[in-house]
Amino acid sequence: MGDVIMLWERLAERPSIGSRSAFFFDLACPFSYLTAERVERTLGDVDWVPCSLPAERRQLTPDVIARAERQACALQLPLVWPDGFPSAVPMALRAAAYAAETGAGARFALAASRLAFCGGYDLEDHEILADAAAAAGVAVDGCLAAAGDCARDARLQATARRLRSSGVPRLPAIRIGRRWLWGEQMLSEARPLLRNAAS
Repeated sequence: MGDVIMLWERLAERPSIGSRSAFFFDLACPFSYLTAERVERTLGDVDWVPCSLPAERRQLTPDVIARAERQACALQLPLVWPDGFPSAVPMALRAAAYAAETGAGARFALAASRLAFCGGYDLEDHEILADAAAAAGVAVDGCLAAAGDCARDARLQATARRLRSSGVPRLPAIRIGRRWLWGEQMLSEARPLLRNAAS
């Protein structure tokens, strides 16, 4: 008997033609938070897709701190370093994926990001995740059950592999058609691409 092929994983990695534009973010990434605050205002309705940054890209170096704080200041947004930063937040990402499945991906991601980077709260705390779910209008019990479901990690990892295979070096990122943009300045580049895609 041959190897088992996980079709849903293959589909997650395959580029989709004619699909909606998508915003890829990590709830442990300050630049994802700073971009998330402007995504819908700049690009309109897009899919929100949680994804985990590789550990080596979550390092809190003086350069990362300075760049994030400069950008927050320029955008007139608060920026507080959350408890446990720069640790991964796997439970929060699972909860974000669940929220996206229920149609509340943007609302949950914004609520969780604000709790982390405006309030300094640890997104791996069940009470904080419950607060984010409630603020986003997501069923708290379902959200917490998803947060504890390690089986959800496979899909998040498939998304991360898809980004790497597409040449995306860091988050946040946006996919518009077959084009990928990433980094702190991507929103200004994305706007004309969306206009061209629409026309």
